[in-house]
Amino acid sequence: MITYLYWITVIAVAIFVFWGIGRYFKWKAGAVGALTILIIGWGMYFFHYEQHFVKNFGGVMSIEVPKGQMHMAATWKDDNLWIENYDPATNSCIFSEYSKGSLLEGRVTIKNCNPLMPKAEVPAAE
Repeated sequence: MITYLYWITVIAVAIFVFWGIGRYFKWKAGAVGALTILIIGWGMYFFHYEQHFVKNFGGVMSIEVPKGQMHMAATWKDDNLWIENYDPATNSCIFSEYSKGSLLEGRVTIKNCNPLMPKAEVPAAE
């Protein structure tokens, strides 16, 4: 909900700048001002507010699990989201960090992870 409110506010400010500057000065200057507001609003959201909104205010964010991997867990460390996936092909657990603006994202791979996954029953030897 907060994400939608943010974008409604950014668009409203851009329209107000376009109308205000365009009407009293020049429409071209109003368009440049509105475009500047939209670019700054997008940059602020992508590089700062997205994960902050999701973690603290119930914002909206989606991440896809890579093909061939199984999702195991997710956790927050400060404002960064860490996702744990299991890759059965390589028998490794992969921790991937999603940071603000996708800058400085970490990745940790644990080889021979063997997570507690359901396994086929082996008949008991008699």
